[in-house]
Amino acid sequence: PDGNTETLAHTQGRPLGLHWDSRGNLIICDAFKGLLSLAPNGELTTLLTEVDGIPLVFADDLEIADDGTIYFTDASIKYDQHHYVLDMLEARPWGRLIAFNPETGQARTVLDELYFANGVALSSKQDFVLVNETYRYRVTRYWISGPKQGRSDIFIDRLPGFPDGISSSGRGTFWLALPTVRNPQADFMHPWPFLKEIVARLPDSARPKPAPYGLIVELDEQGNVLRSLHDPEGDDFPFITSVQEVNNQLYLGTLTGKGIGVVSAQLRPKP
Repeated sequence: PDGNTETLAHTQGRPLGLHWDSRGNLIICDAFKGLLSLAPNGELTTLLTEVDGIPLVFADDLEIADDGTIYFTDASIKYDQHHYVLDMLEARPWGRLIAFNPETGQARTVLDELYFANGVALSSKQDFVLVNETYRYRVTRYWISGPKQGRSDIFIDRLPGFPDGISSSGRGTFWLALPTVRNPQADFMHPWPFLKEIVARLPDSARPKPAPYGLIVELDEQGNVLRSLHDPEGDDFPFITSVQEVNNQLYLGTLTGKGIGVVSAQLRPKP
């Protein structure tokens, strides 16, 4: 790698979550086009546009298990990417987690009624999958195998910000990206539907603005916080949406920036 960039494809939508499968295909969650696959030869294929008879309104993030199953989120079945603020203001569970078998073409909703289903990550043993519920400030766990198979529980909640992307470190931990900290105005409005309706009618320029803050958190597989890295003023790298650990470095994606951030941190060895 020489630091240069190249364009792999134009999806004509809004690509969000990305993962390579075992065959070298780039699997894409596109907010407007659904679940896509980009072959090594550049051919772009649509895998899914609906699941269980419900259109994919806001395909968001994905993770691919060793058996080939693609776990991905439909952030909201009511509001698309253009209207995500309305989803937050309505504060109802329109999100879902979906499992897709590319060999059979079968897809099913494994978890629904999620509050803006966002980032996805598998455990080191792949016995559970995590999904971020952005507007509930929490991460939910769905058990894939074991005695709790098919059940879900709260992995961590009462987070200090809005969880977006989550990824496995490869060391038995997870990296969680929080684009901004909690907004006291948003917290205050939640019990008052009429206030939220007023805000929903305001133009974007008049709505409360998120604070420019950079925050990532490392969690163990029991949901305990191991450490957090902060940019309190958002001067260097605010609105972090994703974290990927590669060769002892953290690569950061951002909602508003024009580049990829790189952080060298003292990382714990794999247990």
